[in-house]
Amino acid sequence: MTPTVKAILANYESDNPGTKANLARILMQGRLGGTGKLVILPVDQGFEHGPARSFAVNPAAYDPHYHYQLAIDAGLSAYAAPLGPLEAGADTFAGQIPTILKVNSSNSWATSIDQAVTGTVDDALRLGCSAIGFTIYPGSDNIFEQMEEIREMSAEAKAVGIATVIWSYPRGGDISKAGELALDVGAYAAHMAALLGAHIIKVKLPTDHIEQKDAQKAYEGGDWSTQAKRVGHVVQSCFNGRRIVVFSGGAAKGTDAVYQDARDIRDGGGNGSIIGRNTFQRPRDEALAMLDKIVRIYKGEE
Repeated sequence: MTPTVKAILANYESDNPGTKANLARILMQGRLGGTGKLVILPVDQGFEHGPARSFAVNPAAYDPHYHYQLAIDAGLSAYAAPLGPLEAGADTFAGQIPTILKVNSSNSWATSIDQAVTGTVDDALRLGCSAIGFTIYPGSDNIFEQMEEIREMSAEAKAVGIATVIWSYPRGGDISKAGELALDVGAYAAHMAALLGAHIIKVKLPTDHIEQKDAQKAYEGGDWSTQAKRVGHVVQSCFNGRRIVVFSGGAAKGTDAVYQDARDIRDGGGNGSIIGRNTFQRPRDEALAMLDKIVRIYKGEE
């Protein structure tokens, strides 16, 4: 284990050896192992968008084994997916890459901003997962129930030595569409995940928009002109960097934008990327080339 990883693990002062060991598995895995940087492949888009919208552009991606193998061959830190896809490859790929069980999900037909619990801590244990992953929607009318759900599931996971990843996506209530990506809202959402006990926090990259009127004075005079500076503020909001923060890749975009995002996350002190559609919707060779360059960016080689 490297001094960098030891320093990160030291920030989790209440956790038992099992949980720290599972965090270490993720931090020491793949080509970025030991650097404190992560690239995670998340494939939960089938729930959120449907199979055709997610995989028709690259039909090989209908097969869960494809994603396991892509994450392994690219030298990534972990693979995150709902129960079914992890079960479909659990034996074939056992021990080859840390996995994160996404334990709640939604679908594109629902009118409420909420997710159903679709996996359990027992499932994560049975499948050998290093962590559970859970989405909250700060701003939604359902946020308080979601907070209670993840409090219970996270306590159960920690008791048996499994880490917790929280996807924190502000949405609903008084938050405008532009406000979902606002700097103040994103930092607040990341902070909520830290307050809820997340080991790893996943948020979207923020714009320079300030949404909350009550927060505007606090942001006056700050320089939020670059994405790297905004990343730095989100990291600061997660206990001044004492929690691991990764940023989602978002909707499909051009390769140059993906690479620039990685540079900004790196330069802003973020821990890495959790990038799905921008990789698995490309042909395998293109996805591997893209992930290779992202890894090299985080290693400071690009």
